[in-house]
Amino acid sequence: MKLLEDRIRKEGIVLPHDVLKVDSFLNHQVDPELMFEVGKEFAKLFADKPITKILTVESSGIAPAVMTGLAMHEPVVFARKHKSLTLTDDLYTADVYSYTKQTTNKISIAKRFIEPNDSVLIIDDFLANGQAVEGLLTIIKEANIEVQGIGIVIEKTFQKGRALIEKRQIPLEALAQIASLENGQVQFVK
Repeated sequence: MKLLEDRIRKEGIVLPHDVLKVDSFLNHQVDPELMFEVGKEFAKLFADKPITKILTVESSGIAPAVMTGLAMHEPVVFARKHKSLTLTDDLYTADVYSYTKQTTNKISIAKRFIEPNDSVLIIDDFLANGQAVEGLLTIIKEANIEVQGIGIVIEKTFQKGRALIEKRQIPLEALAQIASLENGQVQFVK
């Protein structure tokens, strides 16, 4: 997606340890017009799939997931990372390690938001080592529902996330694929 790649080139900041900071438009400040274009692109890419819900993990996956849900006219459910007074019983849970935060979180989705006939699309901001997606796939397996595909805004192809998903034979679409962050420069897959 050229629009997204241009924005990454212009505003993305490469940090040490293969971290790409895109907080000016994706995961701190959100550009709603760009996210709407992202959502429409995912809707187009997965238009032939029988999707009933969009799943993501809070918080950075919420903006692209909501815009995808809007474009597909389907509800969005996000896995919560933090305990809440209102989210205590009848939960699907999984542990997810965050490379950028160097911490493990227990993610949770209330069982009442996933029905036995649901067929879901996972949307997330980044795919690097695949931990967030793996956590959602654990919940999907526990709920005994079907996953129709995975949509990623930015994929770091030099990390293992894609390989984990391809082993499961789940359709995967990434809107921007990064080949390298070497020497502080973003290099996209050709």
